[in-house]
Amino acid sequence: MRYLLMIVEPRGAREARSEDEGRALYAEMVEFGQRLAARGQLIASESLRPDSHGVRVQQRGETPSLVDGPFAEAREMVGGFYLVECAGRDAALTIAQDCPAARFATVEVRECAPCYVQ
Repeated sequence: MRYLLMIVEPRGAREARSEDEGRALYAEMVEFGQRLAARGQLIASESLRPDSHGVRVQQRGETPSLVDGPFAEAREMVGGFYLVECAGRDAALTIAQDCPAARFATVEVRECAPCYVQ
């Protein structure tokens, strides 16, 4: 089964770290991904730029709406993800608990499924 592990960070947390601290955390995350890959569990992973570089797109009727970030109503942002293949929810939760980001952010675990599955 495929699961998405979303790294949900408090907005502004990256800016509060020194570059050295940020590089050290990033290196831990890369190494975590390498361990998942070595076990054949990693499908994809990426770190994302802060939401100040994002754009929200909505299409209601004929007129699209584009809203540039940062998104004032959001207190958190998705900072990255791991897409993993594992036996089930318990295995995905174990992976999430081992993720270094669980120490400084929230790791949200979501099973991948078609949008019509409840």
